Amino acid sequence: MTASAAPTVARSAPELVPPAGPTPGGTLPLSSIDKTAAVRVSVDFVQVFPPAAGAAVGDQGAAVAAMRDGFARALVPYYPVAGRIADASPGEPVVECTGQGVWFVEAAASCALADVNNLERPLLIPKDELLPRPPPEEKLEDLIVMAQVTKFTCGGFAVGICFSHLVFDGQGAAQFLKAAGEMARGLPAPSVAPVWDRDAIPDPPKLPRGPPPSFTAFSFVTQVVDIPPESIARIKDEFGAATGQTCSTFDAVTAVVFKCRALAAGLPDDAEVRLGFAASTRHLLQGVLPSVEGYYGNCVYPVGITRTSKAIREAPLPEVIGVMRGAKEALTARFTDWMHGGAKEDHYNVPLDYGTVTVSDWSRVGFNEVDYGFGEPGYVFTVNDHVNIVASVIYLKPPTPKRGIRLMLRCVEEPHAAAFADELAKYE
Repeated sequence: MTASAAPTVARSAPELVPPAGPTPGGTLPLSSIDKTAAVRVSVDFVQVFPPAAGAAVGDQGAAVAAMRDGFARALVPYYPVAGRIADASPGEPVVECTGQGVWFVEAAASCALADVNNLERPLLIPKDELLPRPPPEEKLEDLIVMAQVTKFTCGGFAVGICFSHLVFDGQGAAQFLKAAGEMARGLPAPSVAPVWDRDAIPDPPKLPRGPPPSFTAFSFVTQVVDIPPESIARIKDEFGAATGQTCSTFDAVTAVVFKCRALAAGLPDDAEVRLGFAASTRHLLQGVLPSVEGYYGNCVYPVGITRTSKAIREAPLPEVIGVMRGAKEALTARFTDWMHGGAKEDHYNVPLDYGTVTVSDWSRVGFNEVDYGFGEPGYVFTVNDHVNIVASVIYLKPPTPKRGIRLMLRCVEEPHAAAFADELAKYE
């Protein structure tokens, strides 16, 4: 590609990859957590695979064929994924095990990964050219998984994945993709046997939701910040010195973001600032599910923190970390109450104003450990630039060989972006 030529992506028409063998039919229910925690939306992300050592560009076709075969073979044990989401009754989604398969798109970019800065932000290839989309007769919200593999002239790949949050949480989607990778690499069966069993999850009485939340369209600025391991260690040491306790990387970094945003957002002293995140509850479903390890449905429960803007601005960082830890420690009791129908309030209903920020940790769910036959990705990033109703923070692993945590931030609007960046820079 010449220096002046804009990169282009040539895509084949989407093709269905059906299961490689016979699969059961019928209808399967979704769990109460699937239907409560998730909405019928698709989650998009991209895995970036640098050229494998010793691999030739001419080997790319065979690698893609093996990947496609891996999906076909994985769809036999994961047969619900080859189906479609349907409505058993209004507001009651189910999975129809139709065996149709998943949509798969092959594409070729006109450039090397290095020519587009290895797909770091700002993207030099439009995100829509890296993501799979079905043919027009298919409804996107009915599909469970789609994949697009884009070949680059250097021998590297980008794999765009679109999955239904109604059927998977992040860990569940990663479990399926790891299985597809294992099948692509010739393993006879997935190393983790899949478990559906959505009906084993309790279905407590529905709490009154109250009025629907009001939506404000904000104009959040996308910012990317890397917090190196040295800074994380320093924050943990500061917390340990103040309290005699240890804290996780998630506690340390989330407290930093919460405090920095409160300092930068320009909210009045008495304004509420809220932080919310979905905590994994897999460990709390031992004995409820036949096997927690292979379960690939939603296993999350919301954790929330509410304080005044002044309280978070003025609190020492170890104190904010302590607030984080306290909220997480309350999870067991709150989730158990919810499962047994004892919850008194709907924790899924959060005010969507400028005071609220949500955090998603993608750094540990497993997308960075998927190997379709051309090694593990050097970088995985989510594509969420269109979300403007609530401030969001996504934790990613920074591109190899960097370590630490990469923050993909859509937290503040333009008037507060410089101040927010300045506060975060103290921890970079």
